[in-house]
Amino acid sequence: MSKTSSFAADLSDPRLLGRTLPEGFYRRAKKHPEHSLYFKKVNGKWEPTNYGKALDFVLRTMAGLKALGFSRGQKICIFSENRFEWMLTDYAAQWLGGATTAIYSTSTEEQIQYLLDHSETTVLFVSDAHHLSRIQALHGLKTVKHIVLWDSIPNPIIPNGLQLMKAEDFLKTAMSEREAEALLPQINEEDMCLLLYTSGTTGEPKGVMHNHRNMMSDLTAILKAVPGIEENKITLSFLPLSHIYERTIHNIWIQIGVHVYFAESLDKLIENVQEVRPQIMCAVPRIFEKMYAKIQEKVKNAPPLRKELFYAAMAVGKKAFKYLYHGKKLPLHLAATYKLFDLLVFKKIRAITGGRAEFFVSGGAPLSPEIAEFFYYAGFTILEGYGLSESCLLSCNMPGRLKIGTVGPAFAGVEFKIDPDGEICVRGPMIMMGYYKKPEETAAVIDTAGWFHTGDIGTFTSDGKLRITDRKKNILISSGGKNILPGPIEAFVVTSPFIEQVLLIGDGREFCTALIVPDRTYVESWFAEKRKTFGSWESALNDEELRAALRDDLFRRQRDLAKHERIRRFALLNEPFTVENGLLTPTLKIKRREAERRYASVIDGLYREATTDI
Repeated sequence: MSKTSSFAADLSDPRLLGRTLPEGFYRRAKKHPEHSLYFKKVNGKWEPTNYGKALDFVLRTMAGLKALGFSRGQKICIFSENRFEWMLTDYAAQWLGGATTAIYSTSTEEQIQYLLDHSETTVLFVSDAHHLSRIQALHGLKTVKHIVLWDSIPNPIIPNGLQLMKAEDFLKTAMSEREAEALLPQINEEDMCLLLYTSGTTGEPKGVMHNHRNMMSDLTAILKAVPGIEENKITLSFLPLSHIYERTIHNIWIQIGVHVYFAESLDKLIENVQEVRPQIMCAVPRIFEKMYAKIQEKVKNAPPLRKELFYAAMAVGKKAFKYLYHGKKLPLHLAATYKLFDLLVFKKIRAITGGRAEFFVSGGAPLSPEIAEFFYYAGFTILEGYGLSESCLLSCNMPGRLKIGTVGPAFAGVEFKIDPDGEICVRGPMIMMGYYKKPEETAAVIDTAGWFHTGDIGTFTSDGKLRITDRKKNILISSGGKNILPGPIEAFVVTSPFIEQVLLIGDGREFCTALIVPDRTYVESWFAEKRKTFGSWESALNDEELRAALRDDLFRRQRDLAKHERIRRFALLNEPFTVENGLLTPTLKIKRREAERRYASVIDGLYREATTDI
């Protein structure tokens, strides 16, 4: 028998001013032209762009596209980092009845070539010299005729057979508001507005098609489910707009009037967070893992008195958690003690994000319950949510009704079903139109009853919240026939201060091993504490005492795991999994198959060598 869970639909919200994305933007821009929408760091200062200027940019982009012959049903592509031109250009194409696709900054030449040709893109928008150089390396494009370059660069090399336009020329004239407004009723809710290509880590990328109805129903469902998302709130944007997670959330910011600051880079994220002091922010588990590791490292190196104070605060936080988590009032004595430690310890932890964060939303991968609880002690609310490229966002925990380890109940209009094999299926108005030019692949994931088969494994809690255990394709089956879900084990193990990243290995094997990227900062401090000479990184990773300490730490952490789930051997890698080296997705998830392929000889060695098991 399948298990189901659904939330009755009421897909309306007064904050959304239109039936399509461009219409909602236009109505808000006309209503609040002076309202600041975007902020960008320029010469050390955050410079705003209001809705009036944003609308002018959209109208100029529409005129520029029309002059190039862009028309209904055609596609543009954006190849750029996050910036204010990104979403406004997206809206301009949609307003003309077209759709937008996008290229990840880390895509390979082969992926870029495939996406542009398969999508039949006619106009390509490129941000700067770096992104333009990636296009110059391609060997001809089938349908792209024009490239628009947003940044001004001297003597750009123009790819063969293409017309390159500078932004100042492309944006020279603006479409009249009268003409633009007359186009709004012509946008059909069933028109494709988004063509989003999957990463293609397990084969040829697939173009996910979404229409305005998909997007608007999802925005409405999110606003209904998550209170606190309101006009004038402040957020920091850093996840790639080419991914469905940030793209969907960013649409909400634009549609209801949230102030959006663009992070300068991932390297400056913490610095930017402390400057902007966001009230709401969307992130992925990797960000919280790094924050957690940094806090633990500071505590490790703190003077004894401060260290004792921190651990005492954690103990009180844990006691308070049992009450606050269930919405109960703290006993008088505990309330006073918690307030004291909040002033002495927790307030300083919250200062990492500027001190006024109301909640964060975490998505893209499971967040370790240990890390979620830690931040809860300190007064952070992290809401885990769930969605896929094919479905937009489907569920999320809610402030005051949080259940750690779950991704919350179904959004309005969403119906979940767990098939007998544990796979999560979903249907609702936000499910994709299908895969572009791939009807067989579409039929393989959307059945005749309209259920989209997600490929994720999960269960429901007794109160109807969804718990994701792992990807169906990630399940490891040992040589003894035992099923192993690597995601929860990895999320648990990565809380070790020694570990920066971990990948569990064990499919078809007698026992589990792991590829581990050590936390360099912690390892260096460990060497200093042991009064050992830290030579090179490579020599440090071969230090037997360090390996023994990590082995002991893993042994303690794995006591509660089943025997077949425990890591028995590990290899330490001298470079991390990164987006740049092709081992992380743009949302910072490890590309499991690619990592296994790249480190195949290392993995084989773990099963050949005679070594000490954990």
